[in-house]
Amino acid sequence: QVQVEESGGGSVQAGGSLRLACSASGRAIAVYAMAWHRQAPGNERDLVASIRWAGNEAPVYADSVKGRFTISRGNPRLNAKSTVYLQMNDLKPEDTAIYYCRLHTHTGDYWGQGTQVTISS
Repeated sequence: QVQVEESGGGSVQAGGSLRLACSASGRAIAVYAMAWHRQAPGNERDLVASIRWAGNEAPVYADSVKGRFTISRGNPRLNAKSTVYLQMNDLKPEDTAIYYCRLHTHTGDYWGQGTQVTISS
């Protein structure tokens, strides 16, 4: 069984920063990538950023967050906690959403429960 857990959400004013963390643990799996998605009320769940778990391929970002958000890897060990971070700077009210972490593996995708991010103007 694989567990994915997000943390670091909260409420800040526009222009502020937050750092989200996602930890994945459980049985040995081959992790291909980890990603952050977000879903605002009434909207679909959209990709925010993704990063390969190995190699030097550049991360992928949604156009709306380029230059403001940075995704990075923590310890890439398998069969242990794998962690990915999302540093969010210059936050805007339109960034308000529930942020979900997705673990992409050879057995499929695993999602966390989400963490709320609220930006006030």
